[in-house]
Amino acid sequence: MLGLEHDFRIVDTRATLDPDESSVATHGRDISPELLEREMLQAGVVRAVASPGQRAPGRSYLRANNAVARLSIDRPFVAFARLNGPRDPGTGPLSAIRNLRAERDDHHARPDDVEQYSYDDRFHGFTLVPHADGLPNEDVLTRLEAADLPVIVHAGTRFPPEAVERELLDYDMPVVLASFGGYPLDADLMHETLGLLGEYDRLYVETSAVRYREVLERGVLEHPDRVLFGSGAPDVHPNIGVMEILTLDVSEDLMRRVFAKNPARLIPALAEGADV
Repeated sequence: MLGLEHDFRIVDTRATLDPDESSVATHGRDISPELLEREMLQAGVVRAVASPGQRAPGRSYLRANNAVARLSIDRPFVAFARLNGPRDPGTGPLSAIRNLRAERDDHHARPDDVEQYSYDDRFHGFTLVPHADGLPNEDVLTRLEAADLPVIVHAGTRFPPEAVERELLDYDMPVVLASFGGYPLDADLMHETLGLLGEYDRLYVETSAVRYREVLERGVLEHPDRVLFGSGAPDVHPNIGVMEILTLDVSEDLMRRVFAKNPARLIPALAEGADV
């Protein structure tokens, strides 16, 4: 795919690095760090947040997180540690009953893990994928609040905005909802998320897999400081996400906020000249 031509500095708040054969087998893809970096450059993306792909059930993310941090050295990637947990993220009564007896296993994230990642200068934030990995225990969330680093949360039909609000937004920490909280392609959930932006000052959204122009424009126009560019690479070539922003009917100033100013303000390692 040809490289895009534009005059914007672009940073990406959502990319996945599959650092080993287990992760590659889970996703059925083989995207090397070199290929991911090349695709980013084709789209004009100069730096990207990266976290591990999904691990097999019963596997810890410790090795995968460390591998992503290692692979980010001397590359334009900013490592985020992925955390799992024993709690069911569902919204029904069965989930509530399961969570009464949810016990942390050896492969689940612990408060000490969060503290270690927080003080390790290789990591700049955290990623939660509740529908795949479960929700961490409250003591882990409390430690995340104390760390006060950005937490990217994959929300959508299997972990809707109402569940995000119930489980996470009472903690005083910056939360970024991937895909406007409506993955996959649920415009109603995306609009619900945009409503939450007016209630929670530390809530943000990123743009990956938001294919509705009207939703994107509403988010950028109503909350110009809270929308961050995300591509979802390598599942989607970053060219696609960039083009979706470039074709919005909004000013260049607002595009610059989405592409770089907003992400860099929240994640300083994405700023121009940052030492990562």
